[in-house]
Amino acid sequence: MTVQDPEQPRNHLEPEGVNAASIQRIAEELADRLVRLQLSITTAESCTGGLIAAELTSLSGSSAFFHSGIVSYSNEAKRRLLDVPASELAAHGAVSAPVVEAMAAGACHRENADIAIAVSGIAGPSGGSAEKPVGTVWLGWSFLRQGRRCVESEVFCFSGDRRAVRQAAVFEALRGTIARLPAS
Repeated sequence: MTVQDPEQPRNHLEPEGVNAASIQRIAEELADRLVRLQLSITTAESCTGGLIAAELTSLSGSSAFFHSGIVSYSNEAKRRLLDVPASELAAHGAVSAPVVEAMAAGACHRENADIAIAVSGIAGPSGGSAEKPVGTVWLGWSFLRQGRRCVESEVFCFSGDRRAVRQAAVFEALRGTIARLPAS
């Protein structure tokens, strides 16, 4: 289920709105909630290259909630490690709702985690197109809601350089995960 209309990406955060301290604070908030809820999390990352997993595992006690992290940068790795259908990659490209949703579902299934965060995007400075400009990032989540497995995604178009786009993606991935957790 795509939450955000792919034709209308959110230009959510300017580069100065996200920094190491804000990312650490939101990672700590997510970790606290995961521990209280006794939930495990895994990540499936492309353009962030493991930064989400690194933020979560930088916290003391992360073994209580962090299950695993998969960096699937290439399409072949997305297929092999996360069971993303080749047909989805061919039809929509790696930076798309169907692919990021398949990444999240595949990570949850393969790693037997309660929650998965997936990310695929164009961090730049090259690689963009008219349809998918630099800064386009799809985030996906697989999680349980009222006993049912749900998969959701959102698209963003972040501004700034490669570092800023990746930092904003990490922040929004963590923020979006908190928003999808059950009330504690």
